Amino acid sequence: RFIAKPCAINLGIQDSGPHRAQPNAILEKVFTSITKSPDGKRLEGLSKQLDWDVRKIQRWFRHRRNQDKPTTLTKFCESMWRFTFYLSIFFYGIRFLWTAPWFWDTRQCWYNYPFQPLTSRLYYYYILELAFYWSLMFSQFTDIKRKDFLIMFVHHLATIGLITFSYMNNMVRVGTLVLCLHDASDFLLEAAKLANYAKYQRLCDAFFMLFGVVFIVTRLGIYPFWILNTTLFESWELIGPYPSWWLFNGLLVTLQVLHVIWSYLIIRTASKALVRGKVSKDDRSDVESSSEEEDVTSNSTKGIFSTSSNGSNRLNGHVASSQWTGE
Repeated sequence: RFIAKPCAINLGIQDSGPHRAQPNAILEKVFTSITKSPDGKRLEGLSKQLDWDVRKIQRWFRHRRNQDKPTTLTKFCESMWRFTFYLSIFFYGIRFLWTAPWFWDTRQCWYNYPFQPLTSRLYYYYILELAFYWSLMFSQFTDIKRKDFLIMFVHHLATIGLITFSYMNNMVRVGTLVLCLHDASDFLLEAAKLANYAKYQRLCDAFFMLFGVVFIVTRLGIYPFWILNTTLFESWELIGPYPSWWLFNGLLVTLQVLHVIWSYLIIRTASKALVRGKVSKDDRSDVESSSEEEDVTSNSTKGIFSTSSNGSNRLNGHVASSQWTGE
């Protein structure tokens, strides 16, 4: 309200929403009480009742759905908040872990386990991360539903489960590595969104490409060969398997499966960008086309991942300006 909004206004972002549907009591009643996307049979019935063309009724429903979407100003403020959090927590984690012995030797995560001290810095790092992911879990149900809603829901569940479970079992050393690694790319995605909302297309494309590279390197390279290696093999060697060991590693492997899915979406978007000369569309549409010539309602595309992921995107959610502003 006091920082992001003035910044958005100074960048020329207006607090204006999409085209609003003209008032119509009959269609409004159908929209609120029956369905937001009427089928062909209902459209024909409404056309006869109102003496309107079917295409005009389709446009009315499309405009009515879109008018409930958040404005670009609202999305800019949300992305700026997430960018601030992700950037701050990432540098806090790096600063904290830089002097931690287990950052340089992952076998230190298991020496003298479970009798390892919980310092105040480590405690606050965990609590901040847990609180943020709980907030994402709740806000996901009030935000716009996207195609990757189920994936992000599973991601948030797995993340909260991992943070809570590792804290309860004093696996906080390896937990800090997982948290810091996942924060490495998130602020770049939010930076790309901010640049897009401000219509700095080249900057947006650059941030998105950088995000894609960092995401793939950290999630498909460092995560399996650094994190999963220590949780699956080094821990087995030093402390041996026990009942909670299986659950802990099961959650970590679940995250890796989600990483593969999101990486596929990012690579597909990047490949399209190389062909078209700019960061293009992704399949996680949430804003519908406003074209007056379409015969059926259809979703236009947005920048990859909100989310979760968060995100994602957050994935978690994960770019041309016209598509990003439709996020």
